[in-house]
Amino acid sequence: MEALDQQFGVTAAGSTVNRELRAGMTTFLTMAYILVVNPSMLSNFGATGIPFDDALFATAVAAFVGCTIMGLYANLPFALAPGMGLNAYFTFAVVLGMGVPWDVALAAVFVEGILFLAMSMPQIPVIGGFRTTMINSIPTDLKIATGAGIGMFLAIIGLREMGWIMDDGATLVNIAATETFEYNHGAFISMVCLILTAVLMARGQKGAIIIGIAVASLWGWATEAYDPYNDFVAGGAGWASVYATWPDPSAIGFVGLPEDTLMAATSALGDVGAEGGTTVGMFLMVMITFLFVDIFDTAGTLYSVGRQAGYVDENDELMNSDEAFTADAAATIVGAAIGTSTTTTYIESVAGVEEGGKTGLTAVTVGVLMLTGLFFSDLFQNIPTFAAAMALVVIGAMMMRQAADINWADAEMALPAFLTMVLMPFTYSIADGIAWGVITYCAIKIGMQKHDELNPVMWGLFAFMAMFYLGPGDQNTIDWLFTQMGLN
Repeated sequence: MEALDQQFGVTAAGSTVNRELRAGMTTFLTMAYILVVNPSMLSNFGATGIPFDDALFATAVAAFVGCTIMGLYANLPFALAPGMGLNAYFTFAVVLGMGVPWDVALAAVFVEGILFLAMSMPQIPVIGGFRTTMINSIPTDLKIATGAGIGMFLAIIGLREMGWIMDDGATLVNIAATETFEYNHGAFISMVCLILTAVLMARGQKGAIIIGIAVASLWGWATEAYDPYNDFVAGGAGWASVYATWPDPSAIGFVGLPEDTLMAATSALGDVGAEGGTTVGMFLMVMITFLFVDIFDTAGTLYSVGRQAGYVDENDELMNSDEAFTADAAATIVGAAIGTSTTTTYIESVAGVEEGGKTGLTAVTVGVLMLTGLFFSDLFQNIPTFAAAMALVVIGAMMMRQAADINWADAEMALPAFLTMVLMPFTYSIADGIAWGVITYCAIKIGMQKHDELNPVMWGLFAFMAMFYLGPGDQNTIDWLFTQMGLN
């Protein structure tokens, strides 16, 4: 314990080793779903060609690498794993939609990770340290709105996975049919445990979120509860079992090294531009998209979680941001090399922060626990979705505190901040919320003839984002330029 305290400066940070370990466990439990969801997404029941076990191995190892570097190098309590949204884009847009082979798609992520690493290190000429410069150049209120928007994003994810909201053709979303809820219905169990967690937190109970998840899981297993989010026939995602079942103790075993995906990304680079292979333009477009989304997903998440954790200083700058971005980039490179889409910092890290996590020991704890997915995949697959989902709603509520710090009386900031917040849940994308917040902020400043209030970085972001989202016909401007140059 003393060695851990000295390594991570736990006492100096005002924490204890036990609290850091508990915080790591809390974060892990709220994001352990990725050990099941990411392999399921990337394999898509065999449609993409990526084996489930290979993707599971890559998910666990990429998370371990990212969390370990974040903990030891940046000494921040932020966890990393392959990102949701990015894996959906990888699977449905790139591989199944564009017809890009999965190994070439992994190559695009691999190259993106290398560029990301270069942009994270101040020692690299021209582009080194750009990510930190960028996040520090965005107006404070927009960054605060990012945190509140992520809270709303977490809430809609959590309520959907709890079974409390559903899609509606007329109103987009609607409340579920609550009159059907019974003692063994996941929505009922998760709401009871959500209230239980809130009561425990209000009473100052340590580990309240873990207790809530544990009670919901045990209740679900004991009653074989219906998990509405996983009922594909009823409109759910269908990633896991429709009914909660006890983990099988005999299913413990190592999943094994990847058979097909190990270093496939580097091998596939030779196919880009070759006759019959993926065109250079297509490859660049996919790589740029991964880079764009990764930059803003990570920047927004790091700032928001860092602010919640007290790691944003009086100059509105995130502590050890270069080191944090480096951890993210390194994990992306490793993950792509062994078989998974982009690795990024997780918004669920707030769960550990709320439990008192203050140092890198929290992140390392998450990383080590992620490796258990190589042996206990059956246990994590059996944690009911609704059990972990209620924690996301609690965290979302905590993150909404930040909205009070926005200067809503500033007419030039109110709309950009508002769009930043609401577009995240409504588009299911952190990057889209940040992008349109920046676009509208710059457009309003231009309309007010206050060009001098926009720094060079904001001008560059405005131009790039406008090109990324807008363009002639059904193409964005970047894609159109590639077409004109004969790269597509």
